[in-house]
Amino acid sequence: MENCWAYLCRMIKKQKRKEKPQKLVVLIRPTEKGIRSRYELGRELARVEFRTIYFCKDKITGEELACKSISKNKLKTATLIEDVRREVAILRHLPKHPNIASLEDIHEDDDHVHLLMEFCEGDALFDRIVARGHYTERAAASVIKTIVEVVQMCHKHGVMHRDLKPENFLFAGKKETSPLKAIDFGLSTFFEPGERFNEIVGSTYYIAPEVLKRNYGPEVDIWSAGVILYILLCGVPPFWAETEQGVAQAIIRSVLDFKREPWPKVSDNAKDLVKKMLDPDPKRRLTAQEVLDHPWLQNARTAPDVALGETVRARLIQFSVMNKLKETALMVIADHLSVEEVSGIKEGFHVMDTKNNGKINIDDLRVGLQKLGHQIPDAAIQILMEASDVDKDGYLDFGEFVAISIHLRNISHDEHLLRAFQFFDKNESGYIELEELCNALADEIDKNSEVINAIMHDVDTDKDGKISYIEFAAMMKDVTY
Repeated sequence: MENCWAYLCRMIKKQKRKEKPQKLVVLIRPTEKGIRSRYELGRELARVEFRTIYFCKDKITGEELACKSISKNKLKTATLIEDVRREVAILRHLPKHPNIASLEDIHEDDDHVHLLMEFCEGDALFDRIVARGHYTERAAASVIKTIVEVVQMCHKHGVMHRDLKPENFLFAGKKETSPLKAIDFGLSTFFEPGERFNEIVGSTYYIAPEVLKRNYGPEVDIWSAGVILYILLCGVPPFWAETEQGVAQAIIRSVLDFKREPWPKVSDNAKDLVKKMLDPDPKRRLTAQEVLDHPWLQNARTAPDVALGETVRARLIQFSVMNKLKETALMVIADHLSVEEVSGIKEGFHVMDTKNNGKINIDDLRVGLQKLGHQIPDAAIQILMEASDVDKDGYLDFGEFVAISIHLRNISHDEHLLRAFQFFDKNESGYIELEELCNALADEIDKNSEVINAIMHDVDTDKDGKISYIEFAAMMKDVTY
């Protein structure tokens, strides 16, 4: 007969087994062997929030794939879990298409959900464009035709992409004739005809005005494609400002500039299509089929083959490389953000929206900021309110509140920016020097490129030949970079 001590130990172990939390199952039951029993994971290709992309090889067939590994430790809310399930459902739902990277396999273990995707070894969209010494209107027409064909297929099958941007398109191979493929459906959703959505999603430059107003449908994809077309033709986004609020206001105003170079030498047909894709009224905006039927795309092969100019190419290079510099910094910051911080914007709005009517006034904002621990003077709150109240109705809806949240996040989490700065400041001198900037961007562009000097010139505001922490923080907070 066991003694009392042995009996007590056995009962404690039994109780611990009972209390052991159940492991999260997102899609399928975890397999015992693990992903490495079938696939060989190689180098890291990219990292965004809680997703890491690896080069991957099928040990049985030898097929090269891209493995998108999603950390289950970061899936702390039902919404995040549902986002992953929806992405997989959409990839399974969409038929095979020559311009969409296909989902080849799914694997789930205790720690990750792994999506095995078609591997695209070619350049990102902008990288391929700027690598050409001769960039033309005809090339832009070819690219946008492919993007809109992807949109058309998605809409036909009840899928709204919601995050069309150049970074989400890769060329399948290194050959000039390789097809362009959409690679990311992480923010996509299913929709029914006439269904409206109010969730703020997308990337700053490419968000349609109705998204900011929290009342939108699949027409937003045509707007985003129109922004891409504008950038392809002139090298910069159509709506600029020095702050997130300013960009939002510019998008709402939707005033297009066709005066700067190279617009005077762009064909009238191309400009007409840009105007109709970027119509602020979604009811008047062209559908995907109407875009494809437009004379400029119907005659894409005969579009002007005259170079748009070295200025456009240089703008594209700098726009692309600067984004990659900021993306690298954001990856460092993301590693130190808690799940609570990531979901804090939505939680913050719900805290302040005490009437649950989808909007807050200045008193709600003042009380809510205090609840969230932000000690901000009334005068500053008034400035924040006036700057963010885009439609000037005296209230902030969720879209307008996003701008304040980003501002508060930037000024309240300087420790995250400091970590990112230190990542680049390898010699711990307190500055990012030209050589360190070159090394950070070595994989993106030739170290001797004038683009590196241009970036240094823009960020180095005191012109001492190096980037201080203050200058780095200003770059990260300024959406025009």
